[in-house]
Amino acid sequence: MHWQVIIPLVIFLVSIFCIGFWANARLRHSNSFLSDYFLGGREMGGFLLAMTMMATYGSASSFIGGPGVAYQTGLGWVLLAMAQLPAGYFVLMILGKKFAIIARKYEAITLIDFLKARYQSNVIVLLSAFAIFVFLFASMTAQWVGGARLIESLTGVSYQGALLIFSVAVLVYVIIGGFAAVALTDAMQGSVMIIGTVILLVAVITEGGGVSAIMANLVAENPNFVSPFGADASLSPLYVSTFWILIGIGVIGLPQIAVRAMSYKESKGMHRAIIIGTIGIGTIMFGMHLIGVFGRAVIPGIEVGDKVMPTLTLEILPPVLAGIVLAAPMAAIMSTVNALLILVSSTLVKDVYLNYLKPKANEAEIKRMSFLVTTIIGIAVVGFAIRPPELLIWLNLFAFGGLESAFLWTVVLGLYWNRANKYGALASMVIGLVSYVYIYQFHGNLLGMHTVTIPVIISLLVFVLVSKCTKQMVQQPWMS
Repeated sequence: MHWQVIIPLVIFLVSIFCIGFWANARLRHSNSFLSDYFLGGREMGGFLLAMTMMATYGSASSFIGGPGVAYQTGLGWVLLAMAQLPAGYFVLMILGKKFAIIARKYEAITLIDFLKARYQSNVIVLLSAFAIFVFLFASMTAQWVGGARLIESLTGVSYQGALLIFSVAVLVYVIIGGFAAVALTDAMQGSVMIIGTVILLVAVITEGGGVSAIMANLVAENPNFVSPFGADASLSPLYVSTFWILIGIGVIGLPQIAVRAMSYKESKGMHRAIIIGTIGIGTIMFGMHLIGVFGRAVIPGIEVGDKVMPTLTLEILPPVLAGIVLAAPMAAIMSTVNALLILVSSTLVKDVYLNYLKPKANEAEIKRMSFLVTTIIGIAVVGFAIRPPELLIWLNLFAFGGLESAFLWTVVLGLYWNRANKYGALASMVIGLVSYVYIYQFHGNLLGMHTVTIPVIISLLVFVLVSKCTKQMVQQPWMS
């Protein structure tokens, strides 16, 4: 039990809980519970928007899984991971002002609200809710595993005990505070993530005797560790290029990221968020994955990839400083879990319960249902996280690909192409989801490309073709 490490983490968690209780007190006096609980009242400025996007996108994969894969693969994985650098830029520039304006016009609180207003289709609403629930459930499971691994490394308790501790802390915090608490704590968590990354990177380089010594050790073990193709030469140029779709341009189709483009207050804040977010994401993604590679020269022989980052921190840093640094992955995991829980909860409550089960539910019933659904989802995720995968990053990336196959063109073409219609959108979503699951299950990286590539291309072609063929069946053009 590393008490000197745990104390700074406890202080960090207490601070987060205080913000959650403050946000809960604010919700009690809210005139619009749905907007405030699930979207923070659309009041975020530039810094807060940048931090909440960065904290939501930077997850257990970035701080736990990513360094683990880099530890096994080498500098090629760092190159691949840097495709994430412009993620925030793509989301805010492509969705940008138009998405925020339309969301306000139709009083859209969730991504599905936008799709419902755009396509006027109950089938699309229900299919979207199903896709969000299934794939974000997988993504949440990865975050739960990451949080439990971290607590397990710190406390020495069993994985199952660590999973229970993490689950209780997250659920209490999210249920009481909603989106307002998530957004506010993301500002603190995002800052901690950047500071922790820089501290650990400097410490690893110092411990390894400098960059030259570290590189020499890596080359001595396997020259491919310093090549762009990975330790086993599996990172081909085609695979790396198509991976960019998954963690670069495709991020626009992730509901948990896209909804951030609805929540800012003014365009000036959006522009500021693009700059701050790009710098922040670049620092974290480059720093954490480089730490994973360099860590192999400092502490060789770590068998479980997800334990690379906690092990490095505990071994080479003074206890109190290690606690501060380990607050970074805890912040990343909690902020992502918070965002995903809120999104799945809002999907089930706002998009399914209020649309189809009880449209006339009063404010008290909505609050009760929101808290209940969030609790049930969190408990269900615990059940799936009891048997963790060897490297949680693959579970998270599977969820990314599924969501992008369903939503990328449905959102982008729906926003900018007036002739896009519900038939094209529905066909695109079905083909995208089915082809993605089929290729992932039976072919993996088909033709040497990342699994998501062909589904994204096919869904685009189907969307355009079906929309053009059925244009006479749609009476009202978009935004008429």
